Amino acid sequence: MSEPTDADRYPTLSEAGRAMLTRMTEHPAAPTYRNRSGNRLLPEDLPALAAFEAETLSAPIGWRPGEPPEWIAPFLAETYAEVPHLRARGAAPRTLADVPTLSRRDLARDIAAFVPDSVPIDRLINFRTTGTTGHPLLIASHPVVAARYLSFHKRALARFGIGLRAGAGDVGVVLLGHQERCFTYVSVVPAMGEAGLAKINLHPADWRDPDDRARYLDALAPEVVAGDPISFAALLDLPVTMRPRAMLSVAMMLTDGLRDRLEARFGCPVLDLYSMNEVGPIAVADRDSGARVLLQPRLYVEIVDDAGRALPPGARGEVCVTGGFNFCLPLVRYRTGDTAELGEMGNAPVLKNFSGRRAVRFRTARGSWVNNIDISHALTALSAAQFAVHQDAAGAFILALSGDATADAPMAEAALRQLLGDVPIAIAEITSDDKVLQYTSDLAGSVAG
Repeated sequence: MSEPTDADRYPTLSEAGRAMLTRMTEHPAAPTYRNRSGNRLLPEDLPALAAFEAETLSAPIGWRPGEPPEWIAPFLAETYAEVPHLRARGAAPRTLADVPTLSRRDLARDIAAFVPDSVPIDRLINFRTTGTTGHPLLIASHPVVAARYLSFHKRALARFGIGLRAGAGDVGVVLLGHQERCFTYVSVVPAMGEAGLAKINLHPADWRDPDDRARYLDALAPEVVAGDPISFAALLDLPVTMRPRAMLSVAMMLTDGLRDRLEARFGCPVLDLYSMNEVGPIAVADRDSGARVLLQPRLYVEIVDDAGRALPPGARGEVCVTGGFNFCLPLVRYRTGDTAELGEMGNAPVLKNFSGRRAVRFRTARGSWVNNIDISHALTALSAAQFAVHQDAAGAFILALSGDATADAPMAEAALRQLLGDVPIAIAEITSDDKVLQYTSDLAGSVAG
């Protein structure tokens, strides 16, 4: 297969859009962009995306806790007919409660079995997510699905009175990472007049001069900065003067302390988004109430116990979702691994007492820190179904593996030493089938914020 061209990556690219790409890649302080990507949107995709955004911004959630919406029954019938994994079970159950739950492990076994037969493969895209629980996962997606994220981000921003203004000639969004190895690229957003989008890695290894990080961010002056707690903690150490209108924290749990520091430094709201690669943006934190307000009108949320039984409103359990906006990966009772209670606020369902994935970093033999995502990258070749990494207060590591730990141990230990240096590493076995907390540390400063 030949390497994609810019015409493949940006089918609707104008001269103004091309100038934006050049500006982001050829700036004197620009980082090393290690990858090439693009929106891959065709002209005929754009009207449908505009209609989807209008509906998303105006539609109510439309259901109450414990009361599945009317669209669930036809959704079950369609998915059981179109999705190979579900079709193999037989006829669609009469009620959602009769459907067995799914987990990340199910998707990791064979993601193709969860893609509907009706999805054409010519524009299918996939990406690998490291996550914080279980194995890395391949996600089936589509350029239109990727573009739909913006609608839910706009819905979240609207709760804070922010409407995006970036257009032609502006940089709309900068996505931050802070990892030893990070997927980085530039693109433009057709729905925002080809405003620029850049995914950058704040790790010094991606820059000719570490001081270029602040110079480059100030030159781009993005309207929105998105990242996770670890990359935001790194951003606070840089002498940037940029003033974004909003910041979006995704992927990991954001502490109140870190949010306070970010808002004081940048003078803008910091939105704490509950988002997963499998599901997209699920909810945004409402700081006054402590609840998380749901964002997707076509996503039904249950709270379930260990056996997958739906719990009543107010009971604490695992967040389980059905529906979503990714037509390449329709989810039916998918367990997220996060815990909460389901309640109401203003006659709309919300998640209360939410507990999600915390950002954890680990200290190397050199005294530097590495992101838990770097650990996932280092251990990507594992055959074990689950692994867990713990660093004790003295800096020693325990790597726990499911199944026969001895089979993967030599390779895993060598991979960790290459990343972490000469640190003590003990190998243990995970003997339980229950989920494990994958990344933990007893070291002070291991949790960002």
